[in-house]
Amino acid sequence: MASWLGLTMATEPDRAEGDVNLGTRRKAWQTAHLDNTTQQWIQEDQRWFLHQSMSTPCLNAVVAAQGAWLTDVAGRRILDFHGNSLHQVGYGHPKVVAAMRDTLDQLPFSPRRYTNRPAIDLARRLCTAAPMEDAKLLFAPGGTAAIGMALKLARLVTGRFKTISMWDSFHGASLDAISIGGEAVFRRGIGPLLPGAEHVPPCDPRNCTFGCGGQCALRCVDYVDYCLKKEGDVAAVIVETVRCTDVQVPPADYYQRLRQICHRHGALLILDEIPIALGRTGHLFAVERYGIEPDVLVIGKGLGGGSMPLAAMIARADFDVGQHISLGHYTHEKNPVACAAGLAVLDVIEEEHLLARSQQLGEAVMTRLQQLGTTLPAIAQVRGAGLLIGIELGNLGKRDASDLAEAVLYRCLSDGLSFKVGQGNVLVLAPPLNVQEDDLWWAIDRVEAALRAESST
Repeated sequence: MASWLGLTMATEPDRAEGDVNLGTRRKAWQTAHLDNTTQQWIQEDQRWFLHQSMSTPCLNAVVAAQGAWLTDVAGRRILDFHGNSLHQVGYGHPKVVAAMRDTLDQLPFSPRRYTNRPAIDLARRLCTAAPMEDAKLLFAPGGTAAIGMALKLARLVTGRFKTISMWDSFHGASLDAISIGGEAVFRRGIGPLLPGAEHVPPCDPRNCTFGCGGQCALRCVDYVDYCLKKEGDVAAVIVETVRCTDVQVPPADYYQRLRQICHRHGALLILDEIPIALGRTGHLFAVERYGIEPDVLVIGKGLGGGSMPLAAMIARADFDVGQHISLGHYTHEKNPVACAAGLAVLDVIEEEHLLARSQQLGEAVMTRLQQLGTTLPAIAQVRGAGLLIGIELGNLGKRDASDLAEAVLYRCLSDGLSFKVGQGNVLVLAPPLNVQEDDLWWAIDRVEAALRAESST
């Protein structure tokens, strides 16, 4: 426990996001793998950055990022299947870098009261590609800010302020975003959050609160209907189309029914695709797999090409009713360099056929991992959409699944493979969509070897 001015604050880290930066296993890994220079960098980082769960203190230090690979201070190459969900086209893609450099030479910035060609062109392409009959958008410097704009727009359009969102969801780290988010590591001990931010259980068939027993009967959607009926004045339902942190892919009928329910109760349907849009699931927008039209769609992360912070709130054009206020008004809302990167990302996705590639490689990986699951009792379920794959681990005898997941993570890091652990026991694999196939299968070999090794201990 820590105290300041007599106040007591909890310091025990939440482990829902798997590996934490204060764990004994991390310290042991660092002792075994980091050289003196890296240790010095990490100590300097700790000195100047406020500490927070999952971040500072850091794991390692990098000096280069190219394609699917990171290079650390000691020269070790690390295949990055995490990438903070922003490297759909890899790091430093030549087309993205060239677009940024060309724009930077001529137009490094565009003040708010002026427009520019990259911003206009990117807005047009995203709005025409979005699964809406007619759309407009606003850019923001990050997904969290774009979520905030979506919440404000929902209040403006409906005249209401309440929201319904999901437990275990993540929509960003700002106060408004954690209010609708559902992860304790961001909410615990913060105090009063946004009023009217109601939560319901997410779609999670394996661990269904309503007893679906592995086969979704849409009872969680029916509960949203119940809550909207009881509340009566909800502005919006906010959902991650596919939950990235532990790869929850709702069944086909989920969004069909949710769309009908929101329409019937006059609530907007806001879909958060910040980490998964732009091909991650095999579609430019994940909602395309469900064939419905959202009212608002929020994207980000990969839109900046793995280099620039950029996000967008895409909304129905008839929601253009906020001229009297500022929904965003961000300094970098039409940053020409970031928008040039975004245009290049769309070009790369199209020219390299990354949507089809994501689907095809994702299906191949799923098939192999599901076969592996028939021989390894530690694997409870494998699920995925495109090149977003989740391997849920179960308890192995007396060994807790979260301990097993963390051990697998550090074995893979020792081999040069990085990925994320979600909800404590789900190995989340999210490689660049243009990852080399040899690298992809090398990574799956590493995961299999680590699972076999840890299952036998």
